[in-house]
Amino acid sequence: MNDSPGWASPGSTPSDGERPDGAAATPDGAAPAPDAAPAPDGGTGATPPADQRWSAEQPPAGQWTGVNPGGPAPGPGAPSGPAQGWGAPGSGWDPSTRGGAHTAWGAKPYAPKPGVIPLRPLGVGEILDGAVSTMRAHWRTVLSITLAVAVVTQLAITLVQGFALDDLNTAAAGDPEAALRQQLDAIGGSIAASAVAQVITLIGTILATATLTMVFSRAVLGRTSTVAEAWQEARPRLLKLTGLTLLLLLMVVAIFAVALLPGILAGSWGLGLGGMLIAFPVALWLYIRFSLASPALMLEKQPVLKSLARSARLVRGAWWRIFLITLLTSIITSIVAGIIVFPFTIAGMLFGGDGFQGIVEGTATYSWGFLVVTAIGSVIALTVTMPINAGVTVLLYIDQRIRREALDLELARAAGLHGPGDTPPGTAAAGG
Repeated sequence: MNDSPGWASPGSTPSDGERPDGAAATPDGAAPAPDAAPAPDGGTGATPPADQRWSAEQPPAGQWTGVNPGGPAPGPGAPSGPAQGWGAPGSGWDPSTRGGAHTAWGAKPYAPKPGVIPLRPLGVGEILDGAVSTMRAHWRTVLSITLAVAVVTQLAITLVQGFALDDLNTAAAGDPEAALRQQLDAIGGSIAASAVAQVITLIGTILATATLTMVFSRAVLGRTSTVAEAWQEARPRLLKLTGLTLLLLLMVVAIFAVALLPGILAGSWGLGLGGMLIAFPVALWLYIRFSLASPALMLEKQPVLKSLARSARLVRGAWWRIFLITLLTSIITSIVAGIIVFPFTIAGMLFGGDGFQGIVEGTATYSWGFLVVTAIGSVIALTVTMPINAGVTVLLYIDQRIRREALDLELARAAGLHGPGDTPPGTAAAGG
């Protein structure tokens, strides 16, 4: 990953334990290191074959060598080089013991950390901490993106809700004989307007997902991104990301439609409920199975269908782990959003509705004032929680590639790390 994050194509680092050339993979799923080739600076460095390089745009081929100027490139079975080498005695970094095992010297292996996460298999806490750390270190960029998306989407939702309330109130105050028809018309108009608001929300979510993915991918290497840079990198992939999102939504809708169809045709509520009970776990299973398709599409520059297949391979054997981490993230963000929104909801009821008495009696009606106050709370909550959800998804993708494909070695090379204690050039403590 260089200045514009790009990732290895799926064919370069297979996740099912096989290499494209038929060679056997190492026990941890990483491909054996290629033979060392002379580096431009006179040292030796491992130049990956053509099928193991990242996307064509980055990093330039000349930047792959010279990462380990004092010794051989890292790789299982490579001899130890001088002190500054990756596998040097005392460096603590032994690629063959990635994942937390002890090196031959009896010390824990060194895990380089150029950015927000250590480059090794991650724990649950490290994934969550990485998402929050990126928000803190790059808050100007992250919050600018999410705030803009939150304001636009909540504005659309508030307008729809406000006009729907006006229509319903007008219908209720009209001729009693025509009130029912007017209310049905108002409800129909509200549903149509809600659909428009949901489309706007979907577009905003896609834009936020695309740009935040680029910000997080840079943050892993300790590099900063401006909003303009993130947008420039994400823009070429927006159309495909939109197609991926729509395909996943259609997939879920189709599953529930097929499950409900027998109940609808038979006019049986019980049969329809049974279909729902079957459709829900199937949809959940597919959602987790394809949950890493978005970062795969953005960072590996793959087509939509190949991104889905890529996600399925990465999730294989780790479905429950990814599900539990995703569920935990959803619970945490829901609690945080509830804490933020609750006081705004109370304030809206007190000052934009029928006041405290209406709340107690359960007869409170809401006005534009209530909608505006609660929308402010929703904007704040969405601004805070959206990057956590996006960050966890990106870091789960990186974690699975580290576990299956030794992506940590590639990321360390891209970060320009030479040995323990190194920091990548151009790293900023905070950015935005």
